[in-house]
Amino acid sequence: MDYDAIKLKVHFYKAISGVEPVRKWLKSLSFAHKKAIGEDIKTVQFGWPLGMPLVEKIKPFLWEVRSKVPNGIARVLFTVDGNVMILLHGFIKKSQKIPKNELKTALSRLKEYQED
Repeated sequence: MDYDAIKLKVHFYKAISGVEPVRKWLKSLSFAHKKAIGEDIKTVQFGWPLGMPLVEKIKPFLWEVRSKVPNGIARVLFTVDGNVMILLHGFIKKSQKIPKNELKTALSRLKEYQED
């Protein structure tokens, strides 16, 4: 692996409590889910900037990585700060639209990160 080709470092958003919600969520998933999501995040890490079908811009400073997994589509919402990809929120989605509560969670974490 050519580490000089990395365009983005990947960091997990850390809540004030010290919890890393995306890391915790990933640990709860099956190996197949983790593998698919990890490969897609690595593709973004080495290929940034990317567009659809893998990455979609949701709002200013907020994108999602879309990973096909056995029971739907896993979404990891992230922001980019310089050359760092901050993983803010992850969930499995079965519908086309991002559920409002999931978007609200990601936007809240983004705001907290930006204010830090």
